[in-house]
Amino acid sequence: MDKVSKTLEMMRRNPANIRYADLKSVCSHFFGNPRQESSSHAVYKMPWQGDPRVNIQNDKGKGKPYQVKQVLRAIDRLNDGE
Repeated sequence: MDKVSKTLEMMRRNPANIRYADLKSVCSHFFGNPRQESSSHAVYKMPWQGDPRVNIQNDKGKGKPYQVKQVLRAIDRLNDGE
């Protein structure tokens, strides 16, 4: 199992305990490079209309749980081909 798959499994089990660096690498794997990046935020453009971005935030080295869930929903939507 590769690192992205392991991180996805961890994200689904416990979204409150995901390192920001791991969350960012998963986002970059699925969505490409962030269109905007600062020291504490990274914004990824989605390939569909309506909700065109995912914003993740570094919270003391961890990803915020609601943002982890948002990333999981976006990955599921991407995999479903919507």
